[in-house]
Amino acid sequence: MLCDSAQVAEGKLYILGGGWSVTGPGMAPMAVALRIDVDWAQAPESHHWELFLVDQDGGEVAFEGPDGEMQPIEVRGDFQVGIPQGVPEGSDVPVNLAINMGPLPLTPGGRYTWRLMINGESREDWVATFTTRPVPLQAL
Repeated sequence: MLCDSAQVAEGKLYILGGGWSVTGPGMAPMAVALRIDVDWAQAPESHHWELFLVDQDGGEVAFEGPDGEMQPIEVRGDFQVGIPQGVPEGSDVPVNLAINMGPLPLTPGGRYTWRLMINGESREDWVATFTTRPVPLQAL
């Protein structure tokens, strides 16, 4: 879910300004709130996740970094949830993640998608798409 900000505390996901799909045209911070249901049998294993920002053509979104190199907008990490006490065998085990970003200089009037990969796998429903508003016309 796209939101203004998010955090995880005591296993719970706290979302502020969640559920939007249009932003801008100016730069604003954003967050991606994720709830991942891990299969019971895979809960003790370590899992790797990656989140990539792509444009409407599926190309990676990149900006010039401090060293002058183009840097793609991507975030990655690992998680291992284990099996919580009291959860019935065979149940999915949820893991919550909150990824907060500073303002990104996105092109006004553009369409973007955050794509999630877990353990090298991606699915069509593991995306969050949004649009940036065009710059308003100035009255003459």
